[in-house]
Amino acid sequence: MTAAPERTADLYPTRGTTEVATPRQDPVVWAGTDAPGPFASAELAAFERDGFAAVGELITPDEVAVYRAELDRLVDDPRIRADERSIVEPQSGEIRSVFEVHRISEVFARLVRDPRVVDRARQILGSEVYVHQSRINVKPGFGASGFYWHSDFETWHAEDGMPRMRAVSVSIALTENYDTNGGLMIMPGSHTSFLGCAGETPKDNYKKSLQMQDAGTPSDEALTGFADRHGIKLFTGRAGSATWFDCNCMHGSGDNITPYPRSNVFIVFNSVENAAVEPFAAPVRRPEFIGARDFTPVR
Repeated sequence: MTAAPERTADLYPTRGTTEVATPRQDPVVWAGTDAPGPFASAELAAFERDGFAAVGELITPDEVAVYRAELDRLVDDPRIRADERSIVEPQSGEIRSVFEVHRISEVFARLVRDPRVVDRARQILGSEVYVHQSRINVKPGFGASGFYWHSDFETWHAEDGMPRMRAVSVSIALTENYDTNGGLMIMPGSHTSFLGCAGETPKDNYKKSLQMQDAGTPSDEALTGFADRHGIKLFTGRAGSATWFDCNCMHGSGDNITPYPRSNVFIVFNSVENAAVEPFAAPVRRPEFIGARDFTPVR
């Protein structure tokens, strides 16, 4: 296990006795909205305002077929299923997610290095980047459970030791995202306020939270206030489309009770200048396949 960099000041307190809102103290687009790269200036300005950006076709239909085949291969491999990096549905026992997929599969490793992907992360974060987390999410039809409302940064800060809001996620659709099959929902503009959640972090919380989030979830009252202020955006799109979103966006997804699966590959890029330290509000680090300790830049 790699030694963590020196601990920094805790700018975003969480997991205390009460729920506490803190104004964001970090930029959203770190090099400014005129930063060169795949996103146009207007797209970066919208990302700065809303906390997300949608790309209608990040990868082609032929490429989607390659990544879908690789996802199916991994899910059907009994060795992958037995690996601790695979998370199963609590009710059906089907695979829900496979973590560290860019290390398990060279096919997904190439996607991480693809300039259409990593250059957008560099443009938003204003630096070289490393992969804090990668996974494939498998959301089959007829009962796959959703992901409750949360800010990823709250968890990464509390349990992985990510110091600042200088990370960005991309969700690339490998199946069509309808408005009915448990798609991603984001509260636009919610990334401008950090909501520190109440309650201590149990030891080895990840074993439960990856199946059903509990610690680090906002109260109903706080979520109602966020929704009233920001509204809720539901993302739809064809396979190959992508949604980029800031690490502090309040987001979630519902159950999928339709016959139509919703699968995606999810990559989290963190700035090399924002490497994880020791957790800010957890007794121990999460495993490296969930919160990376290899800060090598993507090349």
